[in-house]
Amino acid sequence: MPTHREHGRRGDEHRPAPWVRTRLRSARAAAALTAVLTFVTVLTVTALPRAADRGANSALATFVRDRGVKATSLHLTARPSPDTPAADLDSARDRLVGRITGDLPLTRDGEHHGTRALTDRAMLNDGYDRPGGMAPQLHLLYLQGLAGHATLTDGAWPGPAAPGEPLPIAVSRRAADTIGLRVGDTVDSGPAARARIVGLYRADDPHDRYWQELPCPERACLKTLDGGGVRWETAGFAAGDSRPALLAWGGGGEDFWRLPVDPHALRADRLAALRSGVGSYLAGPGAVLAAEATGRPDLTLTTLLPEVLAEATARHRATAPLAAIGPAGVAGVAAVVLCLAAALAADRRAAELRLLQARGGSRAGILLRLLGESAVTVLPAAAAATALALVLLPTPRWTAAVLAAAAGTLLAVLALPVRAAALLSRPRGTGGPPDGARWSGRRRAVGELLVLAVTGAAVAEVRRRGAAPPASGPDPLLVTAPLLVALSGGLLLARIQPPVVGRLAALARRGRGTIAFLGLARSARDSGGRHRPAVLPALALLLAVTTAGFGATLLDTVDGARLRAARTAVGGDAAVLVPQDAPLPEAFVTAADALPGVRASTGVRIERQTYLLGVGRLAEQVTLVVVEPRAYAEIARTVGTGAFDPAVLADATDPAVLADPADAAVLADAAPSGTAPSTAARPDVPVPALVSPGLAGKLTPGPQRLRTPGGELLATVVGTTDATPALPEAVREFVVVPVGAAAARLPELARPDNWFAVGDIDGDRLRPLFAARGLADASGLAGLLREEAREVSEEPGGIPDGYLVRTARETAAALAADPLQHSTVRLFRSAAVAGVAFALLAVLLTVLRASPDRAAVLARLRTMGLRPREGLALIVAETVPQTLAAVAGGAVVAAGAVALLGPAFDLSLLVGAPVGDRLVPRVLPVLLPTAGVALLVCAAVVLEAAVSGRRQIATELRAGDRR
Repeated sequence: MPTHREHGRRGDEHRPAPWVRTRLRSARAAAALTAVLTFVTVLTVTALPRAADRGANSALATFVRDRGVKATSLHLTARPSPDTPAADLDSARDRLVGRITGDLPLTRDGEHHGTRALTDRAMLNDGYDRPGGMAPQLHLLYLQGLAGHATLTDGAWPGPAAPGEPLPIAVSRRAADTIGLRVGDTVDSGPAARARIVGLYRADDPHDRYWQELPCPERACLKTLDGGGVRWETAGFAAGDSRPALLAWGGGGEDFWRLPVDPHALRADRLAALRSGVGSYLAGPGAVLAAEATGRPDLTLTTLLPEVLAEATARHRATAPLAAIGPAGVAGVAAVVLCLAAALAADRRAAELRLLQARGGSRAGILLRLLGESAVTVLPAAAAATALALVLLPTPRWTAAVLAAAAGTLLAVLALPVRAAALLSRPRGTGGPPDGARWSGRRRAVGELLVLAVTGAAVAEVRRRGAAPPASGPDPLLVTAPLLVALSGGLLLARIQPPVVGRLAALARRGRGTIAFLGLARSARDSGGRHRPAVLPALALLLAVTTAGFGATLLDTVDGARLRAARTAVGGDAAVLVPQDAPLPEAFVTAADALPGVRASTGVRIERQTYLLGVGRLAEQVTLVVVEPRAYAEIARTVGTGAFDPAVLADATDPAVLADPADAAVLADAAPSGTAPSTAARPDVPVPALVSPGLAGKLTPGPQRLRTPGGELLATVVGTTDATPALPEAVREFVVVPVGAAAARLPELARPDNWFAVGDIDGDRLRPLFAARGLADASGLAGLLREEAREVSEEPGGIPDGYLVRTARETAAALAADPLQHSTVRLFRSAAVAGVAFALLAVLLTVLRASPDRAAVLARLRTMGLRPREGLALIVAETVPQTLAAVAGGAVVAAGAVALLGPAFDLSLLVGAPVGDRLVPRVLPVLLPTAGVALLVCAAVVLEAAVSGRRQIATELRAGDRR
């Protein structure tokens, strides 16, 4: 007899193997593919929110930093006390930082504090440079940390002031060389205001944020006074121990602290809290606590941060829909792919599941085992993908990413059990399976009608109210509406496609060949041979194409609107603007007209100090624009601003603007030799003029009198124009007259102070040309002013301040150089690529699932004489129509989504300038992604058929049909 131990061992040998382990061992390839699909899907849906957060935070930091330290700092001031030592300013700074840091992130970059004199004083010493006869001006300050940002070049740093002695100060070496200051000089600023220069320094970095907002700390500045005249100004710095003498020198003063906000610590999702914190310190509890912390009851805080943060918030909300549509589209396509993979797996195992149920397996038990099988496969891959996304894309906010990962994981775990439950729970009516199919079809129809109703309601609501009111995040309805439109389009396409393809198959049946008929007939049926719509593959393609087409249309519209806005702002494709007292040299105008790419160009004279006499009881100030009509009309037509017919400005005495060249020739021949072919020198002959509509309603009949700084001009109104390119933002009424007739009456009007052109004009050629020929040589005071203008100018190429050389291309690039827009566009394009990749995967899954059945059919047809080339054609005829129908449907749905939802999008903030453009359907932005997706999918289908078709057919021919 067997022993107890042997009996126990034999019982263990016959114990059933665990379900999950057995299934995974028997289908390792399927389990691995499921894990890989889960890993990629969860990684994508987790990474997109992280990438969006990183892009938004980085863009916010760049935007705030570019506003400058003045606009992004807290400026605090208080009355100083002569008895308070300089160390009290340091301790007050520490207490302020400790108090504010809990609410606002601060940085040491650009921080400074100290004491400034209340009054600036003139340096009356003989021998100092006095341009225009004005004595140079001195600003005195104590600035903590000066020695850490400057290098002493001569003398010594200032020390404490001795009683009755001049105040020791240090000035910059550049200012000393310009004004004529020397170490040891006693600066005379009045009987009780004397200072001695004891040292000269050089700023380590003149562009350091530490120096910003200080009055000329590292050089002498040439200031133009309101009443005319100019003078030098610079700053001098005293020691902290000399604060009482500093206050006495300036007749008082104030202590100041500048605390910059750290732009890199700002978060786009906390802009509302940040604005609230800043408001608290402007007028609220924060202001009271700051005053208590420093012991300064009169502490005053000012800042421009509320305006900066409000602009940043508006920009963030403007780009939020585009930033969310792309990831939402990817999430939708990924969800479809997971459901499709689960549906294909459940359909493949349908016979196995029904057999288990027929042998006594409960539905709940089968579903629990399938759930365990999915969990073991999905959870490790999802956890690894989530961890990888969190590590590779660090960002402070993790909630959205983790929730997206959890949703993707839950869908991946439940997709197979839910699909199996649908297979195992079909009702069994008296009629057998047909009743169950009829019931399933009714449920499907009800669900599709519900989706259509929800989509219609969402679109109607978005069109009714537009974007949602300002909130902390993007408008969910505006984001999901395109996806709902795509979903409805997919359901309609799935209903329409089988009968349409079936009809095409019936038409192909009448032809001589059989390949097209067989392919279309199989395309009109599912794997079970029924005319049933296949929703998921078509829906994946529709979502991908709709998202890509919708976003591409939005981006293309923004690019076009930005270029038009840039042209309007510039006044053409290129423009040169100079101060009115420095007209453009004729040599520059001639050379600029000859630049490559110039299609039309003209010099323009703008007289802003012009008065229209006889309007009511008083004269009205207007802007006079003197132009060459033909070229200016072409510029206006190209820009789309104030287009007019140049013939209306033709003067009967001006051959340059006569509409008929023959008339101009006759007039030129009739003119005396050596004279202009014009009788316009007579001041009583009016010139033709276009006026703004507001001005036209105020005029009396007859010629109008225009008084310019050079004299009077009579004008006859020949028409109106609502705008003119030379005045993109006209603040007053304007008058446009032809240069030939106007200059004949007032010769100074022939000297242009602006140049406008349209065409393909390169700013890198125009700018050096202007620097070489457009700037007249200047010496003396004019030369000093020109050099000062160069010093403070932000124009490249050494062009002085007040002179502008602009091109529409560069202006559009500047409008587009918004880091938030760049981040949003990158995110959307990445999401579009990911969506197309998932859609391609959905098509491949469908093709691979149908591959065995197709191989069996081809094997049978091979025995009937089907050639290999015809077999490939049959595969293409079967699969490509479905793909092309889905892609074309996506293009139609994308255009429809643009037409339905376009009015809800505000393009002005995306463009960077106020525009009136609306989002309307465009062919090319939708066609390009559609064609790209179609080519990719068709290529993938053909490649799969060419690679795997022959091998599967050969296997079928050897082994027969085993299904």
